[in-house]
Amino acid sequence: MKSMGDWIAACEKEGEIHRIKAEVDWNLEMLHIARLNESKKGPALIFENVKGYDILVLASAFTTPKRLAITLGMPTNYTMCQMSRSWMEKTAKGTLVKPVEVKDNIPVKEQIVEGDKINVFDFPVPQLYPQDGGRYIGTTGYLVTSDPDSGWTNLGTYRMQALDEKSVGIQILPGKHAEFHVKKYQKMGKKAPAAAVIGCDPLHFLVSSTMVSADVDEYDVIGALRGEPVEIFKSDLTGLKLPANAEIILEGEIDPEDLRPEGPFGEYTGYYSGKSKAALPKVWLNVKRILRRKKPTFWMTSVGPPVGEHHMIQSLNRTATLWSDLEAMHLPGIQSVYCPYEATGRFWVIVSIKTMYPGHANQVGHAVIATTTGHYGVKGVIVVDDDIPADDLTGVWWSLSVRYNAVQDTDIVRRARSTILDPSLPIDAREIVSQIIMDATIPYEWKEKPTKIVLDEKVKEKVISRWQEYGFPEPY
Repeated sequence: MKSMGDWIAACEKEGEIHRIKAEVDWNLEMLHIARLNESKKGPALIFENVKGYDILVLASAFTTPKRLAITLGMPTNYTMCQMSRSWMEKTAKGTLVKPVEVKDNIPVKEQIVEGDKINVFDFPVPQLYPQDGGRYIGTTGYLVTSDPDSGWTNLGTYRMQALDEKSVGIQILPGKHAEFHVKKYQKMGKKAPAAAVIGCDPLHFLVSSTMVSADVDEYDVIGALRGEPVEIFKSDLTGLKLPANAEIILEGEIDPEDLRPEGPFGEYTGYYSGKSKAALPKVWLNVKRILRRKKPTFWMTSVGPPVGEHHMIQSLNRTATLWSDLEAMHLPGIQSVYCPYEATGRFWVIVSIKTMYPGHANQVGHAVIATTTGHYGVKGVIVVDDDIPADDLTGVWWSLSVRYNAVQDTDIVRRARSTILDPSLPIDAREIVSQIIMDATIPYEWKEKPTKIVLDEKVKEKVISRWQEYGFPEPY
């Protein structure tokens, strides 16, 4: 799978695409259709008739585990934990795969738009929510930047507002890798070359929104997950390594000294951001050239409160990277890890462990918030016994009810790194958050432990073998 077209074809084969032929408006209507579709766990959508445009728009791409599995090339019945485990094994234990440079027949260079013809509104850029500051061209796009010294290339997911025909505002939060690059150019007194990729093999967006370590190219991670190298080309304009099979690329430069207002924006938290201090002027991409396919597919996501695409994506990739972090620590007994998409995919973590010594669960809880993934924005960790998979939320609630004693099983961390998008914190005090670790395991050192009710295995096997005899339509 190399392109968005390949992904759409794979999803259509599985009955996971619904094409809307009726005319729809880019102004609010597309978003509302997508959100209502997602609330019913509906298929991915392709809008074929957007008012004023002849370009297809993809929405609701990642709102079910099945479509995430299709994206990753994994069995379609895989759970979020199974996909995350496979991701962890391919990246943490496997070998990263470097991209391969191509020089001819580059699909995204079918049309090259320059000079006065540049207009980002030639694409069906949506107005998502009523109070958004404008139309957002980058909700599933990613920004390509490069370190001027080492050449390390970063693919980062940052929201992008179409400010005018040739300007795209970008919210790069503090500590993000693109900020590292832009600041280096600022110290050099130079503008930073950058490119916004709108539409590609959807795995690119999954990885670009992942917390990959500094100095690691996301192209290498994509290659490891795909099992083959990403095809890239070196731009003669920016010098950046860009994806050959993208749909649309906006190439240009960022002047670190020239800032413009951006936002507000309806975020994945379910609240608007960008109203007070978060509305300070931000960097923006001065678009110097547009590369595009003749008939590109524009990709948008609904954002907003759970559960939408961003929550599914964050749940999958943060679970995978957190699991990789814990694996690298060589902590024993970890059975599964999960960042629930119902909790926006980032604020809470559940870990299932086989306890092996007193204090084991507490150690794992503290290890989570010490990791690269877990130290940023995580507000709570729940540790459960190995009879409860981390993504079994019914089992987790049961564990909290019958295996958790608040006073002795709770640790509080009072000062941890937060995200400025956390609406539970005052708008002017979002740098620091508190964290809670909840040990919902049966203490290892107890000599007499509660006896759990379990089914008789022989009777269970008999019942399963006769399942359809009981009139059920499908095997158990």
